[in-house]
Formats: sequence, C-alpha cells, structure tokens
Amino acid sequence: MAACSFRRSIASQLSKILDLPPENLIKSISAVPVSKKRLIPADFQLSIDSITEDSSSDHSAQDLQLRAQMLAEKLKCDAVVTEISTGPGTVNFMINRELLAKTVLQQVLKDGSEYGIKSELFSTVPRQKTVIEFSSPNIAKKFHIGHLRSTIIGNFIANLKVALGHQVTRINYLGDWGMQFGLLGVGFQQFGNNEKLKSSPLQHLFEVYVQINKAAEDENTKKLAKDFFRKLEEHDEQTLSLWKQFRSFSIEEYIRIYKRLGVHFDEYSGESFYQEKSQEVLKMLEEKGLLQKTMKGTGIVDLSEKKDLSSFSTVMRSDGTSLYITRDLAAAIDRMNKHNCDTMMYVTDKSQSNHFQHLFQILKLMGYDWAERCQHVSFGLVQGMKTRRGEVIFLEDVLDEARSRMLQNMASAKTTKEIENPLETAEKIGLAALIIQDFQGLLSSDYQFSWDRALQSRGDTGVFLQYTHARLHSLEQMHGNEQLTDVNVACLQEPEAISVLQHLLRYDEVLYRSSQDMQPKHIVSYLLTLSHLAAVAHKTLLVKGSAPELAQARLCLFQAARLVLANGMKLLGITPVTQM
Repeated sequence: MAACSFRRSIASQLSKILDLPPENLIKSISAVPVSKKRLIPADFQLSIDSITEDSSSDHSAQDLQLRAQMLAEKLKCDAVVTEISTGPGTVNFMINRELLAKTVLQQVLKDGSEYGIKSELFSTVPRQKTVIEFSSPNIAKKFHIGHLRSTIIGNFIANLKVALGHQVTRINYLGDWGMQFGLLGVGFQQFGNNEKLKSSPLQHLFEVYVQINKAAEDENTKKLAKDFFRKLEEHDEQTLSLWKQFRSFSIEEYIRIYKRLGVHFDEYSGESFYQEKSQEVLKMLEEKGLLQKTMKGTGIVDLSEKKDLSSFSTVMRSDGTSLYITRDLAAAIDRMNKHNCDTMMYVTDKSQSNHFQHLFQILKLMGYDWAERCQHVSFGLVQGMKTRRGEVIFLEDVLDEARSRMLQNMASAKTTKEIENPLETAEKIGLAALIIQDFQGLLSSDYQFSWDRALQSRGDTGVFLQYTHARLHSLEQMHGNEQLTDVNVACLQEPEAISVLQHLLRYDEVLYRSSQDMQPKHIVSYLLTLSHLAAVAHKTLLVKGSAPELAQARLCLFQAARLVLANGMKLLGITPVTQM
C-alpha cells in the first residue's frame, strides 16, 4: 500500500526521536484529507495528542502546539519527506512530489481490487468467521422498506468482511412459520390457484393472505386456521406439502429478485427450522431454573439485576407453544454449534433492539459466553418510499421503479449515447442511486426518501458516481486501453493531479474506519469526493492533444482513480457501469 510505505518512512524517523517502536506510531500518522477550503502543504499529519501517553500532563492547545514545534525542529527532510511544518497540535509532512505520483499509481495498478485492503492498518486485525443474518422477509407479507435496508446493509457488511479476508456466512432467516400460516393455508384452499403460485408466488400468496384476512374475524375461519396450523405442527403430510410449496416457490422467486440486487445467501433458514428445537430451549431454561410461570400460565425469564421482575422476557405461550424469541434462541445456539463463528450479526431496524438485548441476555444467563460476540446492527426508519403504484409491497416494485425512472431520465438527457443494454444499465444506475441515498448518513438515523433527490445526475448521488465511472472508462477505451507500463508519471505536478493522488493515499484509512464501526458513509463520502476531484482533473488535464508522455501519465492517473472508484462501489453493493 502506497500510504504504508510513506507512513513507515515517517514513523521510523519519529521512532528514533520519540524512543517509541515505529508500529506504535503508524496509526497516529494519517493522510491529510483534500479540502477545497485550505491547502495545507502536507500529505500526512501526526497528531501530537495521540502519541502523548501520560494523561496527567497539560493537553491545552498551546501545550500541544509547543510540543509539535519542538518535535518538528528535531526532524529532518529526506528523500521521502521534502517539507515539515506544524499545524494546531500536528506535525505535517509533505512527500516528494515525484515519489508521490510514482508510488501511488504503481501501487493502485499493481494491487488492483486489493488496493487499500493489503494495508498494514489491517495487519493486526485477526481473520474471523462471521455469520450475518439479514434481509429476512416474511412469506406472504409485504417486503417493506425495512427489509430492503436490511438487505443492502447486510450485503455491504458481508462484502467488506469478505474483502478483508474474513470467512462470512450470509443467512436469510425467513418468517415461514406461525399462526399466519394457518390463515394462509385456509385462504389458499379457498382462493388459491396453483398456476399463479408457480408463476408469481410472492404476489399470489400476498393476495390470498389479504383476502382471507378480511374473514379472519369470522369464528369458522379462525377455527379452520387453527386446525390447519395444528396439522402443520403435527407434520400432517398434505398440509406440510402445501406449506413446502409456499416456501420453495417463494425462495425461488426471492433468489431471482436478490440476483437483480446483486445479493446472494449461503443459507435460507427460517423460523420453521426451530419448532422442535425451541421446545428443547424451553426444557433447558426449565432445567437451569430460569423459566418462571405467570398466573396466566405463560413462561417468562427474569432479566432484572435484583430478580424483582422489573425486566423480563416472555418465552412461552400459556398452551406451551414457543414464541419468536424462543425460536431465535434456538437458532442462535444451532448456528453457533454449526458454524463455530467468532461473531454473529443481526441486521434489523432499531425497533427490534429490545428484542435482541433480551435475546443476548437470556443466552448469557443460559451460560453461553459467546453471547458477548453477538451483535445487533440496527438502522433507522425510512419515510416516504412510494412507487407510482402506491406504497411498496414487493421488493420488485422498488427495483422496477428505480429502473423506469432512470430510463426516463436517460431518454431525456442530451448526453446519453446509444447504449447496448439500456434496461440493465438503467437498473444498475437506479440501484446505485438507492444505495447511495441510503448510505449517506449514519445507519441509525431515520431519513426521508426522495426519488428526485436520489436520481439527480449532479450532486452527491449514486448517479454521479456511475456517470464518473462510465466517463473514465470511455476515456480509457478511447485511448487504446493499452497496458500502461514504464510510464513516467513524475510530470503529474498540477494541483488537480496532486489532489487526486492525495485522495488516493487515504483509501486504506477510510476502509479501516468503515471496518471498525460498520458504517458505509465513510466510503460513500470518500467516493463522492474522488468523483468530484476526478471530474475537475478531467476538465483541466487533457489527454487528447497532449505530448505522448504527458498523455500517458494522465491516463495512468485516471485509470487509478477509476479502479479505486470501482472497488469502493463494489464494496457498497453497486455494479459499476461502463456506458450511460
């Protein structure tokens, strides 16, 4: 990693003066973000605060400033560092300009998709096994926007972890069990159609469920539904075979739609897997003396510190059947036994944070120390996601809407060239727009969705990222797309070129930050800035009509920018387009 060699060089000089091992200093030396406002003559910064061990001493701004100056005076410029200055509590280092261009571009073109990931920032991070549960829609019910967020967030976390060398198992935990299947079964017997079930299962089951729900208050329907579900629990062959059809046709269609999203799962699990096992969990709770019965006969687990029931969780109905949380307990134990993973993540909206708190607490009470390694990745709610047909019911509606709106925009844009597969391209751009709008803020914050804002071609949108990628790609195509070797990039000295190079230096730090807090927004804002800087450079640093050596060097710069842009987009779950 280019930044690594520079950081290491600065750290080794510092370590002699500060008498600290260089590896302790590496994380205190960071690449300076490119900003329009102030141009510090620096590529790297050492924060004095981060290397002062003793907390007792004075950390006032003046004191830090003084320390920075004293340290800077002891440092010398060398073949790597050409200028040393101080800022508020920082020592700034400027890298030899020719070396900067050469090292960064060589590294990007050599590492390709691994650029930034091979960084020594990750050298101390142990490779782990992670299970991520995400998406998890309910069969025959709406695939609401919360499921969409869970899908794209879970996919991002999985992509990032895989890129960093972790072993990841992606699980989709379907809502495929429970009393509603009694209703659905009765509904299907009355309104169902086998042809429709095969051709569009999600839509058909939803329609059947809506129809039967109108009669759900009717005593006879209630009784039939109860009977159907009881038969299901008793594994009655006919009932079970109908349920299996509901499940398998639904999964087939989900796989097809997830493919459009660029998402896949290693396992389609579901509540149905844990019917028997949740009874075993209740037995275990009883044996450990954790299960208490209430007056009504329901089973609860006391979670309070003082054992005064000020906080408890209900794990069993009065008729002895399990609840959602009991099935979740069984699923967690089963997964841990099966995958023996280091971390288990659940990606759902923040309204479920109580549920997961209870789940992890009960597991701990049961003596499972690994409950500490379970994590709920929660996210905020989205308001205002509508399609032309009204509110979102199926995931497919959202994808179709994004595609058709983007097609319309492409048709009315003056710059659109004839492209080979407009539908597929529009879909990829529309999806990028959705993902970038979703990932711009903290995951935990709620936001107001807007198609118009998401699909703007200028500004900080997924459309702009795709447009930049396509433009850089066609620049490469136009100039022969040859392998760039032995290019003398030392001539890249213009401020626009330096800005792109400085920004490329920071990529590993941004990846590291996202890997620490699982927030995609760091990568999003990095890629948007990269696109803005590349656009400015593209306007001023002409390839066409320049002397061959200069043209080659500039092509090299744009190719590196496009590679890093593509890498970052793929991590976020976006497929970069090459024409638009």
